[in-house]
Amino acid sequence: MGFIAIAGCGALGGALAHKLAGRDRVAEIRLIDPEGRIAQGKALDILQSSPVERFSTRITSADAWTAAAGADLVVLADDGVSGKEHAGESGLMLVRQLVSVSGAAPIVFAGAGQRELIGRASSELRVPRRRLLGSAPLALESAVRALAGVLLDTSGVDVALRIVGVPPNAAVVAWEEAAASGLPLSSQLPAHQIAMLTSKIRSLWPPGPYALASAASRVVEGLLGRSRRRFSCFVALERGALRDSGEFRSDVPVVAMPVELGAEGVRRVLEPSLTRQEQTLLENAIEM
Repeated sequence: MGFIAIAGCGALGGALAHKLAGRDRVAEIRLIDPEGRIAQGKALDILQSSPVERFSTRITSADAWTAAAGADLVVLADDGVSGKEHAGESGLMLVRQLVSVSGAAPIVFAGAGQRELIGRASSELRVPRRRLLGSAPLALESAVRALAGVLLDTSGVDVALRIVGVPPNAAVVAWEEAAASGLPLSSQLPAHQIAMLTSKIRSLWPPGPYALASAASRVVEGLLGRSRRRFSCFVALERGALRDSGEFRSDVPVVAMPVELGAEGVRRVLEPSLTRQEQTLLENAIEM
């Protein structure tokens, strides 16, 4: 077992490191940030909590992106000084550096604003699509599950639903396959409440750092083989996907889709079970 490299030590990076350490399923977590004092301070703080929370994960820090060399996987988080997610041109430069040192390790984009970066890493940096995935859609699913649980007067843990597409404006909830306590959700909630939950999605995006960290931690565990669950993640679809007109598109569409994970990254993109209307909405999201 190698280690997990977290690039960026802002609120998201720190929360993710703490969440992963507390679950005690990885041997080492390496916090990397050019502002070494921030990375060192957060690593020490998390490490000092280990006797109280009873975990043995080793927490280390580094101030150079080259420290990601040899990682089992890399998570792109947020800047330790500004607290902003790594995105845009500076984010692409960082991904370029991480790709050059991390070998074939998967890269998890933990932020809600990094969808475009996944597409650019695939199209401009030629990173294999299987290595790139974003975990933020899982955090959005969690928020909708929590609200559904409130309406049902039960725990959101008992609610199962899938969100695909492009949040927030083109998110598609697979309501027909959603369930709560083993029963179809559509049989327990009236149509107007389901419509209300759908309308709430825009206000639930972007999720906060703790929700994003929780989602990323589950995806990391899936990549490491610690979980066989399937998650909704941002993924880059195949280049040259056909449009309805029969023409090929040159860009790389990045949308939330259910995926099967493995040590190599995205093992398989799964087809969600959607109604005809939901399928049309998803196809429109892919064309955005």
